[in-house]
Amino acid sequence: MTMSSPRRSRRALDVATVLARWFLAFVFIYMGLEKALDPVTFLKLVRQYELVKNPLLLNAIASTLPWFEIICGLLLLAGVAVRGTAINLIAMLVPFTLLVLRRALAIAATQGTPFCAIKFDCGCGNGEVLICHKLIENSGLLILACWLLTGFGRQLCASFSLLKTTPGNPTPVSAPSARAEYPG
Repeated sequence: MTMSSPRRSRRALDVATVLARWFLAFVFIYMGLEKALDPVTFLKLVRQYELVKNPLLLNAIASTLPWFEIICGLLLLAGVAVRGTAINLIAMLVPFTLLVLRRALAIAATQGTPFCAIKFDCGCGNGEVLICHKLIENSGLLILACWLLTGFGRQLCASFSLLKTTPGNPTPVSAPSARAEYPG
């Protein structure tokens, strides 16, 4: 194995991570825009989960969640706060996936429909979807978000270049010196 082989594989992993980050970014920007452009429909879909009875809280969720998804997507696209954004995506995907699963199980129990034949609009922005496909899709998105937590691809993030250190100076270049000298 040559010395450049580990570097080459690391570079390939970095590029794959950036592609995964951009894919997640476009998915969440798209899903957020679909919801934000039709807030009344999204409000009705959120209401179907019967989690929130308070109309003010229901409206707050329906009006802010799409924009939060868009902001998370834009942060991923720009490469800013990638790990924090990935944690937020995981925090959204896990409960949402469990809610979809719960609703699908309830429909299967009441209608006697086979689980993978259940189809409804889950509120993701894609209209009616087969639930088995949606659960697999969300699992894939969760895996990608968890992958972003590893920190690969950081050299290709906007925030990484702001915190670079120079040789011989362990503090970031952009950080002001703690021992600044002031005239006078």
